[in-house]
Amino acid sequence: MSTYKAFILPVLLSVLCGLPTFAAAETLSIIDAPANSTTGIPRPGRGMTMQQVEAAFGSPRQKMAPVGEPPITRWVYEQYTVHFEHDRVIHSAVHHQMQKP
Repeated sequence: MSTYKAFILPVLLSVLCGLPTFAAAETLSIIDAPANSTTGIPRPGRGMTMQQVEAAFGSPRQKMAPVGEPPITRWVYEQYTVHFEHDRVIHSAVHHQMQKP
């Protein structure tokens, strides 16, 4: 019985002492970040062709070479990047702007 108490007491104390570290948490709040939604910055929609994107939004600042199979190509515009699979838009994402504290 004394061996049991000698084992349980240190374990119980270490668990109780460690609880405050689990209870502490931080809240991260991102304010005024551009939304990657249809209500955010206007950008190409899924399914558009490369020709349609260039006609509607102009030439990108940079055209990245295709990578992988199927080939994924990125076009970088001022405020967003467009991702293509073959010649069709699969995703477009607004660039994150770092805020000064």
